Amino acid sequence: MIRAIVTDPFASGYFAIKEVVAPQAQPWEAIVQVQAFSLNRGEVVDARNNGRQIRPGWDFAGIVIEQAKDGTGPKQGSRVVGLLPMGAWAEQVAAPTSLLAEFPDDITFAQAATLPVAGLSALYTLRKGGMLLGKRILITGSTGGVGIFAHQLAAQSGAFTVGVARTKEKSLLVQEAGANEVIVGDTAILSVDTFGPYHLILDSVGGDTLAALLPQLVPEGICVSMGHSSSPYATINIRGLGGRTLYSFFLGEEINRYPPAEDLKLLGELVSKGQLVPRIEVEASWKEVGTIAQQLIERKFPGKAVLQIS
Repeated sequence: MIRAIVTDPFASGYFAIKEVVAPQAQPWEAIVQVQAFSLNRGEVVDARNNGRQIRPGWDFAGIVIEQAKDGTGPKQGSRVVGLLPMGAWAEQVAAPTSLLAEFPDDITFAQAATLPVAGLSALYTLRKGGMLLGKRILITGSTGGVGIFAHQLAAQSGAFTVGVARTKEKSLLVQEAGANEVIVGDTAILSVDTFGPYHLILDSVGGDTLAALLPQLVPEGICVSMGHSSSPYATINIRGLGGRTLYSFFLGEEINRYPPAEDLKLLGELVSKGQLVPRIEVEASWKEVGTIAQQLIERKFPGKAVLQIS
Protein backbone atom coordinates (compact mmCIF):
# COMPACT_ATOMS: atom_id res chain seq x y z
CA MET A 1 0.00 0.00 0.00
CA ILE A 2 1.00 3.61 -0.55
CA ARG A 3 -0.48 6.97 0.41
CA ALA A 4 -2.26 9.15 -2.12
CA ILE A 5 -4.56 12.14 -2.20
CA VAL A 6 -8.17 11.34 -3.00
CA THR A 7 -11.26 13.51 -3.23
CA ASP A 8 -13.43 13.40 -0.13
CA PRO A 9 -16.45 15.71 0.28
CA PHE A 10 -16.26 15.30 4.05
CA ALA A 11 -12.58 16.27 4.32
CA SER A 12 -11.29 19.77 4.91
CA GLY A 13 -10.79 21.35 1.51
CA TYR A 14 -12.35 18.31 -0.20
CA PHE A 15 -9.06 16.37 -0.36
CA ALA A 16 -7.66 13.71 1.98
CA ILE A 17 -4.54 11.54 2.16
CA LYS A 18 -5.48 7.85 2.26
CA GLU A 19 -3.89 4.46 1.70
CA VAL A 20 -4.36 2.97 -1.75
CA VAL A 21 -3.00 -0.01 -3.63
CA ALA A 22 0.56 0.51 -4.88
CA PRO A 23 0.83 1.03 -8.67
CA GLN A 24 1.52 -1.94 -10.94
CA ALA A 25 3.49 -0.97 -14.04
CA GLN A 26 2.77 -1.97 -17.61
CA PRO A 27 5.88 -2.97 -19.64
CA TRP A 28 6.19 0.58 -21.02
CA GLU A 29 5.81 2.26 -17.62
CA ALA A 30 8.34 3.13 -14.93
CA ILE A 31 7.58 3.30 -11.21
CA VAL A 32 8.47 6.69 -9.78
CA GLN A 33 8.82 7.63 -6.11
CA VAL A 34 7.23 11.07 -6.15
CA GLN A 35 8.98 13.84 -4.24
CA ALA A 36 6.91 16.85 -5.26
CA PHE A 37 3.95 17.84 -7.41
CA SER A 38 2.44 21.12 -8.51
CA LEU A 39 -1.19 22.17 -8.53
CA ASN A 40 -3.08 23.39 -11.57
CA ARG A 41 -6.32 25.29 -11.18
CA GLY A 42 -8.08 23.20 -13.82
CA GLU A 43 -7.38 19.87 -12.14
CA VAL A 44 -8.49 21.21 -8.76
CA VAL A 45 -11.78 22.52 -10.16
CA ASP A 46 -12.39 19.30 -12.11
CA ALA A 47 -11.67 17.13 -9.07
CA ARG A 48 -14.01 19.08 -6.82
CA ASN A 49 -16.79 19.04 -9.41
CA ASN A 50 -16.46 15.37 -10.31
CA GLY A 51 -19.06 14.10 -7.87
CA ARG A 52 -17.31 10.80 -7.14
CA GLN A 53 -14.13 9.76 -5.38
CA ILE A 54 -11.14 10.04 -7.67
CA ARG A 55 -7.37 10.37 -7.40
CA PRO A 56 -6.41 13.70 -8.96
CA GLY A 57 -3.05 14.98 -10.08
CA TRP A 58 -1.21 15.78 -13.32
CA ASP A 59 2.33 17.05 -12.58
CA PHE A 60 4.99 15.23 -10.59
CA ALA A 61 8.75 15.00 -10.05
CA GLY A 62 10.60 12.18 -8.35
CA ILE A 63 13.04 9.28 -8.61
CA VAL A 64 12.69 6.18 -10.77
CA ILE A 65 12.66 3.15 -8.47
CA GLU A 66 11.79 0.64 -11.20
CA GLN A 67 12.72 1.08 -14.85
CA ALA A 68 10.17 0.13 -17.50
CA LYS A 69 10.35 -3.59 -18.26
CA ASP A 70 10.66 -2.95 -22.01
CA GLY A 71 13.99 -1.18 -21.35
CA THR A 72 12.83 2.26 -22.49
CA GLY A 73 13.05 5.51 -20.61
CA PRO A 74 15.08 6.64 -17.60
CA LYS A 75 16.99 4.07 -15.59
CA GLN A 76 16.53 3.28 -11.91
CA GLY A 77 17.77 6.12 -9.72
CA SER A 78 17.13 8.82 -12.34
CA ARG A 79 15.58 12.12 -11.25
CA VAL A 80 12.57 12.61 -13.51
CA VAL A 81 9.67 14.92 -14.20
CA GLY A 82 6.45 13.80 -15.85
CA LEU A 83 2.70 14.05 -16.15
CA LEU A 84 -0.32 11.77 -15.97
CA PRO A 85 -3.99 12.18 -16.90
CA MET A 86 -4.79 11.61 -13.21
CA GLY A 87 -3.39 10.11 -10.01
CA ALA A 88 -0.07 11.97 -9.77
CA TRP A 89 -0.66 13.18 -6.21
CA ALA A 90 0.71 10.01 -4.64
CA GLU A 91 3.85 8.56 -3.08
CA GLN A 92 4.39 6.35 -6.13
CA VAL A 93 3.09 6.43 -9.70
CA ALA A 94 3.37 4.22 -12.76
CA ALA A 95 4.14 6.53 -15.68
CA PRO A 96 4.60 5.84 -19.41
CA THR A 97 8.20 6.52 -20.37
CA SER A 98 6.96 8.71 -23.24
CA LEU A 99 5.75 11.16 -20.58
CA LEU A 100 8.95 11.13 -18.50
CA ALA A 101 12.17 13.11 -18.79
CA GLU A 102 15.32 13.33 -16.72
CA PHE A 103 16.24 16.81 -15.51
CA PRO A 104 19.58 18.39 -14.53
CA ASP A 105 20.99 17.92 -11.04
CA ASP A 106 20.98 21.67 -10.34
CA ILE A 107 17.18 21.79 -10.56
CA THR A 108 15.12 21.02 -7.47
CA PHE A 109 12.21 18.61 -7.48
CA ALA A 110 9.92 21.56 -6.77
CA GLN A 111 11.16 23.49 -9.81
CA ALA A 112 10.83 20.43 -12.04
CA ALA A 113 7.28 19.78 -10.83
CA THR A 114 6.11 23.13 -12.26
CA LEU A 115 7.09 22.22 -15.82
CA PRO A 116 4.72 19.57 -17.24
CA VAL A 117 1.30 21.18 -17.61
CA ALA A 118 2.22 24.87 -17.32
CA GLY A 119 5.53 24.63 -19.19
CA LEU A 120 4.31 22.40 -22.00
CA SER A 121 1.12 24.46 -22.41
CA ALA A 122 3.14 27.66 -22.75
CA LEU A 123 5.55 26.04 -25.21
CA TYR A 124 2.89 24.40 -27.37
CA THR A 125 0.58 27.42 -27.55
CA LEU A 126 3.47 29.64 -28.63
CA ARG A 127 4.39 27.15 -31.34
CA LYS A 128 1.02 27.81 -32.97
CA GLY A 129 2.42 31.21 -33.98
CA GLY A 130 5.35 29.76 -35.94
CA MET A 131 8.51 31.88 -35.93
CA LEU A 132 7.95 34.55 -33.28
CA LEU A 133 10.83 36.91 -34.00
CA GLY A 134 9.42 40.43 -34.29
CA LYS A 135 5.81 39.34 -33.82
CA ARG A 136 3.36 40.91 -31.39
CA ILE A 137 1.79 38.56 -28.86
CA LEU A 138 -0.98 39.24 -26.35
CA ILE A 139 -1.18 36.93 -23.32
CA THR A 140 -4.14 36.96 -20.93
CA GLY A 141 -3.81 35.15 -17.61
CA SER A 142 -0.31 36.60 -17.51
CA THR A 143 0.23 36.04 -13.78
CA GLY A 144 -0.66 32.34 -13.81
CA GLY A 145 1.77 29.48 -14.22
CA VAL A 146 1.22 29.18 -17.99
CA GLY A 147 1.25 32.94 -18.52
CA ILE A 148 4.55 33.54 -16.74
CA PHE A 149 6.25 30.72 -18.66
CA ALA A 150 4.74 31.96 -21.94
CA HIS A 151 6.09 35.49 -21.42
CA GLN A 152 9.58 34.16 -20.70
CA LEU A 153 9.64 31.82 -23.71
CA ALA A 154 8.16 34.44 -26.06
CA ALA A 155 10.71 37.04 -24.95
CA GLN A 156 13.56 34.63 -25.70
CA SER A 157 12.07 34.07 -29.14
CA GLY A 158 12.34 37.78 -29.97
CA ALA A 159 8.64 38.55 -29.76
CA PHE A 160 7.04 41.76 -28.49
CA THR A 161 4.69 40.61 -25.72
CA VAL A 162 1.82 42.37 -24.01
CA GLY A 163 0.46 41.07 -20.74
CA VAL A 164 -2.63 41.71 -18.64
CA ALA A 165 -2.69 42.14 -14.84
CA ARG A 166 -5.35 43.22 -12.37
CA THR A 167 -3.05 45.23 -10.09
CA LYS A 168 0.13 47.27 -10.37
CA GLU A 169 1.89 44.83 -8.05
CA LYS A 170 1.05 41.87 -10.28
CA SER A 171 2.06 43.82 -13.38
CA LEU A 172 5.61 43.95 -12.00
CA LEU A 173 5.67 40.13 -12.02
CA VAL A 174 4.66 40.12 -15.67
CA GLN A 175 7.35 42.66 -16.56
CA GLU A 176 9.88 40.56 -14.68
CA ALA A 177 8.85 37.60 -16.85
CA GLY A 178 9.79 39.57 -19.96
CA ALA A 179 6.64 41.41 -21.05
CA ASN A 180 7.30 44.55 -23.06
CA GLU A 181 4.03 46.14 -21.97
CA VAL A 182 1.44 45.30 -19.31
CA ILE A 183 -2.14 46.55 -19.30
CA VAL A 184 -3.37 46.97 -15.71
CA GLY A 185 -6.84 46.98 -14.18
CA ASP A 186 -10.09 45.02 -13.99
CA THR A 187 -11.12 46.45 -17.38
CA ALA A 188 -7.65 46.10 -18.89
CA ILE A 189 -8.96 43.89 -21.66
CA LEU A 190 -10.78 46.92 -23.10
CA SER A 191 -7.42 48.60 -23.77
CA VAL A 192 -5.58 45.80 -25.57
CA ASP A 193 -5.93 47.66 -28.88
CA THR A 194 -3.39 50.17 -27.56
CA PHE A 195 -0.53 47.83 -28.49
CA GLY A 196 -2.20 45.80 -31.24
CA PRO A 197 -2.92 44.37 -33.65
CA TYR A 198 -1.41 41.03 -32.70
CA HIS A 199 -0.03 38.11 -34.66
CA LEU A 200 -0.79 35.70 -31.82
CA ILE A 201 -3.13 35.86 -28.85
CA LEU A 202 -3.03 33.33 -26.00
CA ASP A 203 -6.32 33.51 -24.09
CA SER A 204 -7.28 31.69 -20.91
CA VAL A 205 -10.36 33.76 -20.03
CA GLY A 206 -12.90 32.79 -22.70
CA GLY A 207 -16.43 34.15 -22.81
CA ASP A 208 -16.96 37.74 -23.91
CA THR A 209 -13.23 38.37 -23.56
CA LEU A 210 -12.41 35.81 -26.22
CA ALA A 211 -14.99 37.30 -28.59
CA ALA A 212 -13.55 40.78 -28.04
CA LEU A 213 -9.99 39.64 -28.69
CA LEU A 214 -10.50 38.09 -32.12
CA PRO A 215 -10.81 41.44 -33.96
CA GLN A 216 -7.46 42.44 -32.41
CA LEU A 217 -5.63 39.94 -34.62
CA VAL A 218 -3.81 40.87 -37.81
CA PRO A 219 -5.22 39.22 -40.95
CA GLU A 220 -4.28 35.52 -40.78
CA GLY A 221 -3.40 35.94 -37.11
CA ILE A 222 -4.09 33.16 -34.59
CA CYS A 223 -5.93 33.21 -31.28
CA VAL A 224 -5.28 30.15 -29.12
CA SER A 225 -8.05 29.51 -26.60
CA MET A 226 -6.42 27.53 -23.79
CA GLY A 227 -8.89 28.15 -20.97
CA HIS A 228 -12.24 29.60 -20.02
CA SER A 229 -12.01 30.97 -16.46
CA SER A 230 -14.79 33.44 -17.33
CA SER A 231 -17.08 31.23 -19.43
CA PRO A 232 -16.76 28.36 -21.93
CA TYR A 233 -19.32 30.11 -24.16
CA ALA A 234 -18.68 33.02 -26.52
CA THR A 235 -20.73 34.69 -29.25
CA ILE A 236 -18.46 35.32 -32.23
CA ASN A 237 -19.07 37.33 -35.38
CA ILE A 238 -17.80 34.88 -37.99
CA ARG A 239 -17.90 37.48 -40.76
CA GLY A 240 -15.50 39.60 -38.73
CA LEU A 241 -12.82 36.91 -38.58
CA GLY A 242 -11.47 37.79 -42.05
CA GLY A 243 -9.05 34.90 -42.40
CA ARG A 244 -8.09 34.89 -38.74
CA THR A 245 -7.84 31.55 -36.90
CA LEU A 246 -9.33 30.46 -33.58
CA TYR A 247 -7.55 27.40 -32.21
CA SER A 248 -9.00 25.39 -29.32
CA PHE A 249 -6.09 24.10 -27.23
CA PHE A 250 -6.21 20.97 -25.07
CA LEU A 251 -2.93 19.64 -23.70
CA GLY A 252 -4.22 16.07 -23.61
CA GLU A 253 -4.46 16.16 -27.40
CA GLU A 254 -1.28 18.15 -27.98
CA ILE A 255 0.95 15.59 -26.27
CA ASN A 256 -0.07 13.15 -29.01
CA ARG A 257 1.32 15.56 -31.62
CA TYR A 258 4.60 16.43 -29.92
CA PRO A 259 7.10 14.27 -27.99
CA PRO A 260 6.50 15.34 -24.35
CA ALA A 261 9.66 13.66 -23.06
CA GLU A 262 11.88 15.69 -25.40
CA ASP A 263 10.09 18.94 -24.63
CA LEU A 264 10.19 18.35 -20.87
CA LYS A 265 13.91 17.78 -21.22
CA LEU A 266 14.19 21.06 -23.16
CA LEU A 267 12.31 22.98 -20.48
CA GLY A 268 14.52 21.46 -17.78
CA GLU A 269 17.64 22.53 -19.64
CA LEU A 270 16.30 26.09 -19.96
CA VAL A 271 15.71 26.20 -16.21
CA SER A 272 19.22 24.88 -15.59
CA LYS A 273 20.67 27.66 -17.78
CA GLY A 274 18.62 30.34 -16.03
CA GLN A 275 16.68 31.07 -19.22
CA LEU A 276 13.40 29.88 -17.74
CA VAL A 277 12.55 30.65 -14.12
CA PRO A 278 9.64 28.84 -12.44
CA ARG A 279 7.79 31.20 -10.15
CA ILE A 280 6.89 29.12 -7.09
CA GLU A 281 4.72 31.28 -4.88
CA VAL A 282 3.70 28.55 -2.44
CA GLU A 283 5.75 25.55 -1.34
CA ALA A 284 4.32 23.39 1.43
CA SER A 285 3.67 19.86 2.68
CA TRP A 286 1.11 17.83 0.78
CA LYS A 287 -0.83 17.63 4.04
CA GLU A 288 -1.94 21.19 3.29
CA VAL A 289 -3.45 20.30 -0.08
CA GLY A 290 -6.99 21.32 0.89
CA THR A 291 -5.99 24.79 2.03
CA ILE A 292 -3.63 25.46 -0.88
CA ALA A 293 -6.15 24.16 -3.43
CA GLN A 294 -8.79 26.55 -2.10
CA GLN A 295 -6.37 29.47 -2.28
CA LEU A 296 -5.56 28.52 -5.87
CA ILE A 297 -9.23 28.49 -6.85
CA GLU A 298 -9.65 31.92 -5.26
CA ARG A 299 -6.55 33.21 -7.09
CA LYS A 300 -4.88 34.21 -3.83
CA PHE A 301 -1.41 34.02 -5.38
CA PRO A 302 0.26 34.25 -8.80
CA GLY A 303 2.59 31.64 -10.28
CA LYS A 304 2.68 28.05 -9.07
CA ALA A 305 2.02 26.11 -5.87
CA VAL A 306 4.18 23.04 -5.20
CA LEU A 307 3.56 20.43 -2.52
CA GLN A 308 6.26 18.18 -1.09
CA ILE A 309 5.50 14.61 -0.08
CA SER A 310 6.76 14.11 3.46
